[in-house]
Amino acid sequence: MNRDPSIYRICLITDRELSKGRSLVDVVGAAVQGGVTMVQLREKTATTREFLEEARALKALLAPHGVPLIINDRVDIALAVDAEGIHVGQKDMPVAQVRALAPGRIVGLSITNATQMAGADTHLCDYLGVGPLYLQQTKPDASTPLGVEGFAKLRAMTDKPIIAIGGLKIDNSAPALGAGANGLAIVTGIVSAADPKAAAAQFAALFQK
Repeated sequence: MNRDPSIYRICLITDRELSKGRSLVDVVGAAVQGGVTMVQLREKTATTREFLEEARALKALLAPHGVPLIINDRVDIALAVDAEGIHVGQKDMPVAQVRALAPGRIVGLSITNATQMAGADTHLCDYLGVGPLYLQQTKPDASTPLGVEGFAKLRAMTDKPIIAIGGLKIDNSAPALGAGANGLAIVTGIVSAADPKAAAAQFAALFQK
């Protein structure tokens, strides 16, 4: 399914534990004002009820701005709040099944190596989250960093939109774009920033250069 590739430019991935006690809605709202183009709600510890309430609040916040809400892993939550998309990992529900349950949605897939890139799910999704590019702290079970060269090799294997992820900061993100990334997935660089709006604007400015 063809999508406007500009929605993939700045993907904010939420993390309550890194938000310095601020509410999810406040952090995301500020980041959207700064230029975030897509928001992925990622919750590893919340109850289903908490996850649902967060998703509902973000959907209400983002809808007027035309910023798509992507739900990590949980197709049921995405359907319950009419989110625009779902992002799955290699151990989550296969993309074909996600498509069957949630037709018409944006579907993203995490990729960490060439074997996964050659898999059937790669051809069925809308975009790929490829990484980790650099060392990162938000995912304890993350794979070995690809580095810019490793990322570029995976980029050459597909024409799908790719969002680079993993340890991305203002001062190290430009090489990812130079290696062919269509977008950047940011966690700490925005949610832990003293000013999420300003941080998002700095990342957005990288696309103007």
